[in-house]
Amino acid sequence: MSDHKPVTFLVPGEPIGKGRPRMTTVNGHARAFTPTKTADYESRIAIAAHEVMAERELLAGPVLMELRIMVPIAASWSKKKTAQALAGQVMPTKKPDADNVLKAICDGINGIVFRDDVQVVNVSLSKRFSSTPGVYVRVVPLEALPS
Repeated sequence: MSDHKPVTFLVPGEPIGKGRPRMTTVNGHARAFTPTKTADYESRIAIAAHEVMAERELLAGPVLMELRIMVPIAASWSKKKTAQALAGQVMPTKKPDADNVLKAICDGINGIVFRDDVQVVNVSLSKRFSSTPGVYVRVVPLEALPS
């Protein structure tokens, strides 16, 4: 039987949303590829996930994903606006899009934390300002049978 404890880890650094696939042609054939920035971020996610999953089995059933996306505060902001942002009075409404960060996280932990991101049935997501940017990830196995 698989482990029913939540998997929790931090992806340090500025969060990056999943980029759209880019297209190129090779010998007259279209070829899609993942942008370098996205691939590098997904590698960083995979490293963080591998560290906490060292001896654990992949989660097999449905899961809840909880993400706390912590974005950096602009250096040009006043002390007052910075304090408001840290207190949650100013919300981050600029890129990266929260849903694209979720996609990058799911793709980065595929095959490491769970078999496939199709297992994600519930999502809890927040995006806030922080003096230390990163994404706090928690994957909780649910007590339900897969379909």
